[in-house]
Amino acid sequence: MAKKRSSRKTTSKIQKILKSPLVKNFIGLTFLSLALVLLVFPLKLPTNKQSEKNPISINSALYSSRETSNNPVRILIPKSEIDLKVVNAKIVNGYWELSENSASYGLGSGHPGEKGNTVIFAHARQGLFYNIKDVKVQDTIYVFTKDKWFKYKVNKITEVFPNQKEVIEPTKNEVLTLYTCTGFYDEKRLIIQAIPQS
Repeated sequence: MAKKRSSRKTTSKIQKILKSPLVKNFIGLTFLSLALVLLVFPLKLPTNKQSEKNPISINSALYSSRETSNNPVRILIPKSEIDLKVVNAKIVNGYWELSENSASYGLGSGHPGEKGNTVIFAHARQGLFYNIKDVKVQDTIYVFTKDKWFKYKVNKITEVFPNQKEVIEPTKNEVLTLYTCTGFYDEKRLIIQAIPQS
């Protein structure tokens, strides 16, 4: 019985303290201060936009904003049920544009069937590169140009941060690199690399 009374007294004291004008003002000021801080210094969550400090590297000899017969126009990954049109991605402010409704080919990256790093990317959503998360090493990828098709075998799958751009830089050997966003708030990039398969 004594314990119940002391418990009631403690609860009653806590309620009185919480109702006191001093505590109400303190709580109100705390929330007001927090709101002001967020207005002045907004909370920044990771976004898909890449850092302006690290623009992409390309082979300038390959860069052309016009359509050529060597540019990819379609990508097919049978095991992951990906079959997408590929459009040219121009460089704007040091970064490739990203199509909202198809895969994109990074202009200035390599051409299929030639030495260099052919870079194709898309949003990680249904109907685009959502299923790329299911790709496995040894899977087959087909890339089509206007006149030919090329077969690749996946040999490496990694996750990197957006500033780790070495994965999309020019290479001496023929490589196909696919990438999309992944991770919490799309903070990382899922990289699929593949080599030519005869």
